[in-house]
Amino acid sequence: MTGAAAAILIAFAAGCQPAGERRAPAASEDPARRLEGSGAQVPFAAIAADETIRFLGTEPFWGGTVRGGGMVFSTPENRQGDTIAVRRFAGNNGLGFSGMWNGAPLDMAITQAPCSDGMSDRSYPFAVTLRLGEEQRGGCAWTDRNPFSGPANP
Repeated sequence: MTGAAAAILIAFAAGCQPAGERRAPAASEDPARRLEGSGAQVPFAAIAADETIRFLGTEPFWGGTVRGGGMVFSTPENRQGDTIAVRRFAGNNGLGFSGMWNGAPLDMAITQAPCSDGMSDRSYPFAVTLRLGEEQRGGCAWTDRNPFSGPANP
């Protein structure tokens, strides 16, 4: 037997289990957890599709909300905000939203990472990267299920 054939046989035998030791996954097991160790890609699930995401950024100031397929994007000059139709994409490490604002492409990525707005004592659970046309901005986000910590009115 060649060395390669012996290695294959040993690897195969190591993966075998007696029939009495095999078990089917329990119905209560989370399918995403089973995928995590398998190398399969698991879509980001820290923010449910039915949640309202609140976001903000500084210098320049901007903010808004996303819920479903709609985003409200506001600035100090437009406190009421503009409503934008967006598409949601759950990637491996975060959420993406894309649409058009004032004729320019708008892309927003939200990832689970501690975030500070740099102006208050709040700590947010999500970091935001916003791209408006060629301009890129950074900010923070939170939801009711994943709230910020710190003062309510800094």
